[in-house]
Amino acid sequence: MAGLKFENPYGLASATPTTSAAMMRRAFEAGWSFALTKTYVLDKDIITNVSPRIVRGTTSGHIFGPGQGAFLNIELISEKTCAYWCQCITELKRDFPTKIVIASIMCGYSKEDWTLLAQKSEEAGADALELNLSCPHGMGERGMGLACGQDEELVRNICRWVRAAVKIPFFAKMTPNITSIVGIAKAAKEGGATGVTATNTVSGLMGVNTKGVAWPNIGKDQRTTYGGVSGNAIRPIALRAVSAISNALPGFPVMAAGGIDAADVALQFIQCGAPVVQVCSAIHNQDFTIVDDYITGLKALLYLQSIDELQDWDGQSCPTVRHQKGKPVPKLMDLIGKHLPSFGPYMKERESIVAQHKEEVAPLDQSKPEVHRPVFQPKKPVPTVQDMVGIALPRITSYNDLDNKQQAVAIIDEEMCINCGKCYMTCNDSGYQAITFDPETHLPHVTDDCTGCTLCVSVCPIIDCITMIPRPTPYLPRRGIPLAVEAVS
Repeated sequence: MAGLKFENPYGLASATPTTSAAMMRRAFEAGWSFALTKTYVLDKDIITNVSPRIVRGTTSGHIFGPGQGAFLNIELISEKTCAYWCQCITELKRDFPTKIVIASIMCGYSKEDWTLLAQKSEEAGADALELNLSCPHGMGERGMGLACGQDEELVRNICRWVRAAVKIPFFAKMTPNITSIVGIAKAAKEGGATGVTATNTVSGLMGVNTKGVAWPNIGKDQRTTYGGVSGNAIRPIALRAVSAISNALPGFPVMAAGGIDAADVALQFIQCGAPVVQVCSAIHNQDFTIVDDYITGLKALLYLQSIDELQDWDGQSCPTVRHQKGKPVPKLMDLIGKHLPSFGPYMKERESIVAQHKEEVAPLDQSKPEVHRPVFQPKKPVPTVQDMVGIALPRITSYNDLDNKQQAVAIIDEEMCINCGKCYMTCNDSGYQAITFDPETHLPHVTDDCTGCTLCVSVCPIIDCITMIPRPTPYLPRRGIPLAVEAVS
């Protein structure tokens, strides 16, 4: 990408995992293919952080320990000097010549400053630059970061200055805290940027306690400020940004950042147009070794694409077999002509019928495992990462291009249903009152009133118990009051 050869698509974002050169060194040894320095500035703009400043998120509820779905930070850029980082870049490139080292730099709206800092970084040996035009807190108040990245003209001019100053590739880091990220990306391209990074953290306030005090808070006055939200919570925003830019600017290189915590997630960003991805919050939850899983997982996902017999799989997940709490079950409608719920006396009756059925059709003494299970052989070449770049884009379009004639409705597999009533509750109080719930058997039933909103699928605790199928009849919306033939005066 952009003339740079990456060993794999995974790199470290400009954030706490790259606080020092020693950390970047350990990351390269662990297998990461590229890393961005923590953002640094000219000495006149040096900063000092506050503390505490990095806290767990609340978007996944009261979950403590690893596995956080989000983090919020009010950390600024690097406290280390430009001289330190230039020396580190030189040493890292000397010791890891096959790794990509990208210098993350920031200045105010000054041609002289951007020119000087960009040239210093290039002279140090950086493979590329990332222009931090998007830090959502602290730096914007100093006329840097977000203050520059929300204005197309400022972005265009800064990119022009940097393009005139250096020959190496550079990427403008986009802020999601804006109405149209595509406009900013276009301005960066017009200014000569090699590509963009999408995106930085999302400005937010993670929460306040019952006393009205936010966390993190600083000093005896317990003051706080809006910080940068990262992690899984911002993944939909980052996916939108990457796909929107890639659709609007075909072929324009994009580095993805925002909620990448697994190989399948990385593949989503690749399919939305970003050949490489930057990781930060997932390392908060574990350490640098996660890259092993990411590399192996991506290889497996690509390999599975070449196996015709597994095309009904979703990545490494096989199709859901009809089951009841993990155990395969026959369809009772075919055995006794009716459905039975899975609780109380009904469960006992169900178990008795299933046991009798098994005795009649598959006695244990006749059940033998398969002697030989043939290994599936690839019928076509295993796709490369490059083959996957942007394949999702043709299906991501504007709302007006969606076909409202091709409707869907929900269908419930009553053999898999655990009779919890979640589908009924959400449909009744948040949807279209299209599910009935038998007061005795607790069996839900989707009626002809279903509009295909998919809320029931979203809250059902059993995977594939509720699925969406094509609507067999034309969809006629209930308008409440019929449309007037003529205007009513």
